Amino acid sequence: MKSEVIKFLKDWMLVIGMISGAGAYLIYMQIPSIHSAGPVLEAICRRAQPILLFLMLFISFSRIEPKQLQPAKWHLKDLLIQVLVFLALCFTVIWAIHNTSPAAAWIIRHRVLFETAMLCMICPTATACAVVTGKLGGDMAQVVMYTILINLIVSVVVPLTVPLLYPQAGITFIAAFCRILAKVFPLLILPCLTAWTVRWIMPRFHDWIASRINLSFYLWSVALTIAVMMSTRAIVKSQVGFWMLLGIAIVSLACCIFQFWTGRLIGKRCGSRIEASQALGQKNTVFGIWMGYTFWNPLVSVAGGFYTIWHNVHNTRQLYKKGHTR
Repeated sequence: MKSEVIKFLKDWMLVIGMISGAGAYLIYMQIPSIHSAGPVLEAICRRAQPILLFLMLFISFSRIEPKQLQPAKWHLKDLLIQVLVFLALCFTVIWAIHNTSPAAAWIIRHRVLFETAMLCMICPTATACAVVTGKLGGDMAQVVMYTILINLIVSVVVPLTVPLLYPQAGITFIAAFCRILAKVFPLLILPCLTAWTVRWIMPRFHDWIASRINLSFYLWSVALTIAVMMSTRAIVKSQVGFWMLLGIAIVSLACCIFQFWTGRLIGKRCGSRIEASQALGQKNTVFGIWMGYTFWNPLVSVAGGFYTIWHNVHNTRQLYKKGHTR
């Protein structure tokens, strides 16, 4: 009986986390008497999220030898897809800003949807991607390496384009670069340095951490619950009309399908189907939401909330299929 419960939880943990996160916020909204605790609860969630992400990546790095972090054939192709599609969308909007043609006017009217696609494309790989990749039987080291590469590229590409998209905002490349780097360092570089330091000075503790195979998955389930809760809050509180909200949802879904599908095609040719698909399709939506309201139109950040749902629905399906085809 106990083993059946554990198996059920492993199969449906992501669904449970998503329903729990969305349900918790919707229940909170229906109980006015606890609304006064909202700021405190929000602060707890915002502080817990980066800690959980740090721990997940720390465990992932603990299970990977430094020499395993090497470029793979599919890395360049995935990077080109993300960057080139993002730049194509970006320069389409920039062209429309400086043009008066009917086509340009149409693009400006739908600018939020273009920026939604931009955000979904350039958003870096989720720190938890290695956890899912490992569960699906893929190479965690390849995905961690890609996560490092795409975060470094985002730190340069986004600051270069923001001043062109929003010249009146007065955001310079250096200012945007420093703000992104300040977000990337504690959640990506620091876990790596910490894991390798522990490997060197505390080998027994390192071996114990590395042997906790399912710990990252359970931490991710908690992080997912919080992420969905915050995403539900962003969607509910967004001052967006129904049709615009629907448009953002559809565009984010299309981007999610496109990236998982494209990554799968690239990976098939390079012998890394799982790794290339997950790295391109699974996004750090918390970071994406932050980029949306920090550098672009705040409405665009809602796309991160929808993308959280889409990529986790896909991952749930993948993990369920993996668990029932043994």
